[in-house]
Amino acid sequence: MNAINVMDIEKMIDNTETNVKLTSAEIGKLWATYMGNSMSKCVLNYYLNHVEDQDIQQVLQQALHLSEQFVDTIKNIFQRDNVAVPVAFTEEDVNVGAPRLYEDEFYLHYLKYAAKAGMSIYIIAIPIMTRSDVRTFFTHCLNSTVKLINEVNDILAAKGYLIKPPYIPMPDETDFVTKQNYLNGFFGDVRPLHALEIAHLYDNIQNNATSKAVLIGFGQVAKLRQVKDYFRKGKEICSRHIDICSELLTKEDLPALPLVDHLVTESTFSPFSDKLMMFHKLDMFAMRIRNYGNSMAVSARHDLAAKYAKFIVDVGNYVEDGANTMIDLGWMEQPPKAADRDAIVKK
Repeated sequence: MNAINVMDIEKMIDNTETNVKLTSAEIGKLWATYMGNSMSKCVLNYYLNHVEDQDIQQVLQQALHLSEQFVDTIKNIFQRDNVAVPVAFTEEDVNVGAPRLYEDEFYLHYLKYAAKAGMSIYIIAIPIMTRSDVRTFFTHCLNSTVKLINEVNDILAAKGYLIKPPYIPMPDETDFVTKQNYLNGFFGDVRPLHALEIAHLYDNIQNNATSKAVLIGFGQVAKLRQVKDYFRKGKEICSRHIDICSELLTKEDLPALPLVDHLVTESTFSPFSDKLMMFHKLDMFAMRIRNYGNSMAVSARHDLAAKYAKFIVDVGNYVEDGANTMIDLGWMEQPPKAADRDAIVKK
């Protein structure tokens, strides 16, 4: 497929027939993409104000350009279709002149962490988009983000920061499962982890390690006590999940990933509003539920499935607590919703 550029998408928006309405799926996915990239614009502008490494600066600039492009395109679609544009986040939610909160290396880990979350939205959106301009837009979002994450991995590798997933013996023949104890995990003859289980344990440790570092920084700079407490609880969840996943690997003589906590500075001067930081962690932990569900789906051992089920409960409760806090503080922007027919009848 030929590369899609933003000018092509804008032309498609202009040429879309006005009687082709946006569906609920299209409005919802566009709304979520707008909110996430509006936040990213604030975060990346702050990172760019402190980055020193030229390679990392370049990829941060590329990521910022994509976020700006995505936000502008969605704004144009919404305005053309008479959909209210979200408030989301503005310059009031970021102080780019605040002291450095993270080291340059952390920016690479963060970009990888955030790009994976974005890709999970785009890849689900594409098959359910029915209007051609919106489907083309999300295809562009996915392709651009894949390119970005590949560049991030290349820089991580070139600078010696990339930690590869564990190696296992190369299979020299095909094999089939012949016994039910293949599913054992708690008792009896427990088989070694298979490649997919290892891959997801690695990915979950990586996500939690980056998330923990974000939470350490946010906890240092948050202003409200209830927000600080929320970040502390999130850090504890990340630490617990890292320990459990790491133990599963080390138990089978497979290496676990190192933490990146040391890449957080000692600054206590906040670059972001408490509202932005709460939304950030609420959004990213909600994505974690999907990640754990995917991990459970490919993990045949009973003990792994049980651990992922517990992880989902942990994160689900944490997300609910965060949503309640944001509602109490008047920070929770509501996604577009279906008509409330009962309320209409009562008018």
